[in-house]
Amino acid sequence: MAEKFNRATFTRSFLRSITRIKAPDEMLAEASSQGGLEKTLGVWDLIILGVGAIIGSGIFAVVGIAAAGSADGTSLGAGPALVVSMIVAAIACIFSALCYSEFATMIPVAGGAYTYTFATLGEFAAWMVGWVLMLEYGIGFIAVACAWSNHLLQFLSGFEHVLPAWLANPPAWLTHDVFTLGKLAAEDPSIYVPHVLGVPVGINLPAIIIVLLMTMILVRGTKDSTKMAGIMVFIKMAVIALFVIAGAFFVQPDNWTPFAPNGASGIFAGAFMIFFAYIGFDALATSAEECKNPQKDLPIGIIGSLLVTTVVYVLVALVLTGMQDTSVRVSEDFLNAPMAFCMAMTGKSWATYASYFISIGSLAGLTSVLLVLEMAATRILFAMSRDNFISPKFQLLDKKFKTPALLTWTVGALAIVGILTLNMGVAAELCNYGTFTSFIIVCVAVLILRHTDPTRPRPFKVPFSPVTPALGIICCGGLMVYKSLEAGSSALLFPVWIGVGAIIYLLYGFIKNRNNENRIHREKVHGMFENQEEI
Repeated sequence: MAEKFNRATFTRSFLRSITRIKAPDEMLAEASSQGGLEKTLGVWDLIILGVGAIIGSGIFAVVGIAAAGSADGTSLGAGPALVVSMIVAAIACIFSALCYSEFATMIPVAGGAYTYTFATLGEFAAWMVGWVLMLEYGIGFIAVACAWSNHLLQFLSGFEHVLPAWLANPPAWLTHDVFTLGKLAAEDPSIYVPHVLGVPVGINLPAIIIVLLMTMILVRGTKDSTKMAGIMVFIKMAVIALFVIAGAFFVQPDNWTPFAPNGASGIFAGAFMIFFAYIGFDALATSAEECKNPQKDLPIGIIGSLLVTTVVYVLVALVLTGMQDTSVRVSEDFLNAPMAFCMAMTGKSWATYASYFISIGSLAGLTSVLLVLEMAATRILFAMSRDNFISPKFQLLDKKFKTPALLTWTVGALAIVGILTLNMGVAAELCNYGTFTSFIIVCVAVLILRHTDPTRPRPFKVPFSPVTPALGIICCGGLMVYKSLEAGSSALLFPVWIGVGAIIYLLYGFIKNRNNENRIHREKVHGMFENQEEI
């Protein structure tokens, strides 16, 4: 019987409450009794979603910085050793992916890492993981939407002799957030910045439009979303194949020397940077409840999408560093759009047209990433709603499409608020820390549940446990610590995010859960009295 609610004080009751776990059987029964999300995803749907989530802004933009270093010199480049950086990042992901697969097949409900943490580390840790995942999925969604806007503007500017001026080069205040607009205005005083009551106004209209479009597609159902993701994946894979095949004819082997111009430091800095290009496979775990056969299909989807993207990344890195000398200072255009830049610099007229196709591929890649990130964010919040951390109204499913429509529109609306108010440069850098943290916790959770519930059926088991989860912890933790030691690192803001999350839990989440326990307690007591009266 539930205990009577007490205010949040550091008592034995308090500590017992925040470490209260939710048994996997209880999660499965709850998902079943409440109807759950519609099961529409097969193994190919999962691989498409995985590749759609992973291959995006990372390979089309971040790969240039990982190879040559950042323009301001704060991040070293790996040079041709980018291939090694990619393999290091992939290995770190594989260890975590195996742990995700074990949990996803054992507890096939919505929520991903948040759900697995609740089953092993308790209520407070689950809330914190859910809060951290909002860095990866929520803020990541906003950052990618802004990146999509930048790529669209770059693409349209190439047709300035064909398109109207207002479309090829729209006003800066309609295409950038207020922080970016301020930087642009400082560099170029001729840029117009409107003010309302003395406050500068910047509206990233393309980013807002793509967010609304993705939200409408997700409301219509996961299956329809997967179909669109499949189209986007086909386009971007075709574009990448075009770059690899055509670019191979312009590779100069001399550009691969020196292989690692910045030594091990450059390789690990590149691995941390390129890790951003692998973010997304874990989003598949959040869709476990919508899988037709999660025990079989989820491990194939998670690990298969990682292997496919790793092969693609290595091929791109070999051609890219063979076409461009990354041991010297490179053009800003290379850092922003490396593949399109390299094709355009060949001087061939057909290569110029190929660079346009690459720009289209980058837009397709970012679109599929947006789709999966928003879906993952809504599924985590859906699970948190079941656990009384947020309003139960967010569990309501659309009668026609069987999707959490209210929650999806809420996520879309919050994303638009973020686009209007957040400093995207800082927000995007925090995404990696949120991802590393969730990966480490999932690896720890596998070790805990192997000890506390060893007899539970595991359709997929992490091989060589506890070595594999331990290696996942070491790899992710090592890259995280390495990056944190760099001067000016945004890692200083990560503890602030954690602290804010803890305060919200104590002032809201903890009290809301205890009130819910009180409600259940009263219902049980009331039911007991009714039974006694009948007797």
